[in-house]
Amino acid sequence: MNVSSIPLNFSTCRSRLFLHNFYVVLLLHFAKCVCATCFEFDARFMAKVCPVTKKGSRIGGGYSNRTRATQFNPTGKSRKYPNLQKKRIYIPELKRSITLTLSAKGIKTLQKQGVYRTLKKAGVI
Repeated sequence: MNVSSIPLNFSTCRSRLFLHNFYVVLLLHFAKCVCATCFEFDARFMAKVCPVTKKGSRIGGGYSNRTRATQFNPTGKSRKYPNLQKKRIYIPELKRSITLTLSAKGIKTLQKQGVYRTLKKAGVI
């Protein structure tokens, strides 16, 4: 069920009001939940961003000097994505493992500074 199918006129029917309250509670739960199991659920739908380094996509490319001079064969901008890897990471302090999509630099940061400390600082756990 998508968000657009949520009824707008809630005063006419009790079942619609109940459904609206259910959706609000469900949305608030996933918005405020910070446990590792819900983070794995949310990570599938997130944009291509590393949670540790906050690296995301950038816009690159542009026009060559030839294009500027003649307006012939213009080149558009392209999107450059970070080097993201899906990794399953074990956290010894919590005695559990979570799956994250990290950039290559984020993986190096985890190895260098420690898993628990880095993920705690990034707000993942």
